[in-house]
Amino acid sequence: MAVEPLSQKEIEDRLTELPGWSLDGDRLTRSYRLASHFAATALVVHVARIQEELGHHSDLTLGYNTVSLAVNTHSVGGAVTDLDVELARRVQAAASGHGAL
Repeated sequence: MAVEPLSQKEIEDRLTELPGWSLDGDRLTRSYRLASHFAATALVVHVARIQEELGHHSDLTLGYNTVSLAVNTHSVGGAVTDLDVELARRVQAAASGHGAL
């Protein structure tokens, strides 16, 4: 997977495939609401596994029944890359399996 910064247009195009995700400054961000703290914690564990598989990690925040992520690629100066988009895609798929809204 290329680790080069995406243009603003490329980011916008990729975000059309990621409902609820947005660009906040130089990071892709998304918050999920779940049915309980336990469900939110289970999603965090699932996201941690995805991040380990990709070798790419987001800022991941667990609230009572919420999980929030913010991600960019530090190795290219904190820009958004396809690696960030892939992480977002995989998290999106996992979140739906946990009943996240």
